[in-house]
Amino acid sequence: MRARNGFAVLAVAATMAASAACTATGSNGDNGDVTLSVWSWRPEDAAVYKQIFAKFQESHPHIKVDFKPYKATEYNTILSTGLTQAGGPDVAQLRAYGGVQPLIDAGELVPLEGKVAGLTNFETGALDGIRGKKDGKVYGVPLEMSTFQVYYNQDIFTKNQLQPPATWDQMIADAKKLQAAGITPFAVSGKDTWLLPLYNDTFAATRYGGPDFEKKVLAGQAKFTDPEYVASLDVLNQLKPYFPKDMMGLGETDVQTLFATGKAAMIPEGSFALAPMKAINPELKLGVFNPPPPPGAVVAKPLQVGWVDASYGLNAKSDHQKEALELLQWMTTTEFGQQVADNLKQVSLVKGVQSSDPLLGQMVSAYRTDPTPYLMLVDFRYGTPLGSDLQATGLQKMLLGQQTAAQVAGDIQTGVSQWFKP
Repeated sequence: MRARNGFAVLAVAATMAASAACTATGSNGDNGDVTLSVWSWRPEDAAVYKQIFAKFQESHPHIKVDFKPYKATEYNTILSTGLTQAGGPDVAQLRAYGGVQPLIDAGELVPLEGKVAGLTNFETGALDGIRGKKDGKVYGVPLEMSTFQVYYNQDIFTKNQLQPPATWDQMIADAKKLQAAGITPFAVSGKDTWLLPLYNDTFAATRYGGPDFEKKVLAGQAKFTDPEYVASLDVLNQLKPYFPKDMMGLGETDVQTLFATGKAAMIPEGSFALAPMKAINPELKLGVFNPPPPPGAVVAKPLQVGWVDASYGLNAKSDHQKEALELLQWMTTTEFGQQVADNLKQVSLVKGVQSSDPLLGQMVSAYRTDPTPYLMLVDFRYGTPLGSDLQATGLQKMLLGQQTAAQVAGDIQTGVSQWFKP
C-alpha cells in the first residue's frame, strides 16, 4: 500500500511544509476560477486521480483540482504541519479512527454535518471511522473500506497443482512444496513494520477470537497477555520459514514486485494493493483467500480483516471552503464512488456502488459474511503509545529473535494500559 500507518519523518515534513507555505492555499485565476489543493498519501494513484478529478471539473468548470500526493510514511507529519499554516491543503486525505483525532481535537478540520448533504449516502459504520471521539461529529467523507487477505498467483498454483488451502496443514504443505520448487511461498515485508499487525490479524485473528476477543478486551474481560492472544502472536513465528530470508530488508514495494514478477506465490496484502500490483504486471492472474484457522484457533472458519480506511476532510484554514465543500459533496455521489471502485480499484463506501472487479467483490462479500476488525487501528489508536506501534515493534523484534511472543504481548498490554480504560 501504502504505508497506511507509517512513521513520520520530521526533517522531510519540515521541508515540505516550508515549501508548501510559499504557495497560497488554493488560488483565484484572472477569470475567477479557483484551484483547490488536495493532499494525499497515495503517489501511486496520481494518474488515476487526474482522470477522476477531470470528471469533477466537467460539471464544475470554475474549480480546478491540484492533487498533491506525499510519501505515505511521511504524510502524517507533513499534514499536521500543513494544516497549521498557510500553504496547506484545502481538502486532505485523512486517516481513520484514532489517527484523525489529534487533528479534530486541534480544531484543524471542519465538521461536515449540515454542510455536506451526501453524508446520508454512507452507512453509520462507515462514518464512524471519521467521527470525533469527543463530540461525535463527522469530519470527513469516507473514501473506501480496506480489507486484508492473501493474494495468490493463479499460474504458479496451476503449475504446481495447488488450490487455495482449506486447512492450515494444507497451507503449510503447499508452502513446503513451493519452496522445493524454488519459489518463495509468501512475499512478506519486515522493513515496513506497519504491515506486521495486519499480517498477524490476517493469519491469526482466528487464533485469538476475532470480533469476540475485541468485545471482551474493550469491556475489560480480556487482556493482550491472555494465552490465546499470546499464541496468536506466535503464529507469525511458525510461518517465518516460508517468508523471504531477507524480509527485514524488504519494503512493501519490494515484496509486491517479488510477487507480481512471479518469484513468490502468495502475498498477504490489502485490497488497496490490487491496482499497484497489476500495474507492475498487467498480465498477473490473481486469486485471493483468507487463511484457514491455525492449530488451537478459537474461531473455526476463516475471517476477513477489514476496516474503514481513508476519507477526505476540509481544512479549517482553507480560503476556498465553498468550493472545497462542492468537491466533498461530489465525493459522496455514485459517480465518484464508481470511479473509486472501477479505476482506483478500491472498495467504495457509497451506498449502492458495486465493483466490476471480481476480486474486490469477493473481498467485500467475505467481509460481510465473516468480518474481523484490524484490531489495533480500529480500537487502540486513541492514545499514546499507539497499539499498532507497540505491536509492530514487538512483532519485528520477535521475528528477529529478540523477544518472545509473551514479551511482545506484555509490552502491548503495558503500553495501551497507559491510556486505555475499559
